[in-house]
Amino acid sequence: MSDNAVESDEVRHVADLARVDLDDAEVERFTEQFGEILAAFEALDEVPETDREADLTNVMRPDEIREGLTQEEALQNAPESEAGQFKGPKVS
Repeated sequence: MSDNAVESDEVRHVADLARVDLDDAEVERFTEQFGEILAAFEALDEVPETDREADLTNVMRPDEIREGLTQEEALQNAPESEAGQFKGPKVS
C-alpha cells in the first residue's frame, strides 16, 4: 500500500459531505487513519477462499399452540383502555 492511498483533499471532501469541520491537524490524522483502514482491507484479500458450504440446521423450535391471555388479563396493567382495547395518546 502506498503512503498516498488517501489524499487530504479526499478527506476534506468527505468531511464537507458529512458537514464536519476539520482543522489541518485533524485532516492529517484522518488521512493516516484512512490509509491504515484501507491497508487492513487489503489484508483481507490475502485470506484464502473456501469451497465448503456450511451445514445448515434449523435452530428454531417448532410452533406450539398454547393458551393465551384473556382480554381482561391483557388489559389489567394498561394505563388506559376503552371498549376492551388499549388506549394510547392521539397522534397528529
